[in-house]
Amino acid sequence: MKQIEVQIMGQGYVLGCPEGGETRLGEAVGKVDQAMCKIRDAGKIKARDRIAVLAALNLAFDLTDRPAATQASGDSTTSSTDLHNLLQRMDAVLARDNQLI
Repeated sequence: MKQIEVQIMGQGYVLGCPEGGETRLGEAVGKVDQAMCKIRDAGKIKARDRIAVLAALNLAFDLTDRPAATQASGDSTTSSTDLHNLLQRMDAVLARDNQLI
């Protein structure tokens, strides 16, 4: 597994990435960064951990809508297992970050 350094909301993270998954991971990082920056820039929440939780919930909510929208076309690629794995990975990264608050 490859190690890739990324930036989310100005904070550096080293993430494990399977071979050939760099593009997908980059897209995911971009979505998370965009979601977290949008919440931060709204100005109501300052704590990184709260911003991360809200961003995760917003992204998870969007993912739960996707199967219903694509089911008619037979292109449902997001599963509850995918969502669970994503949330576990986010929890692991947040647990290692000593600068959450």
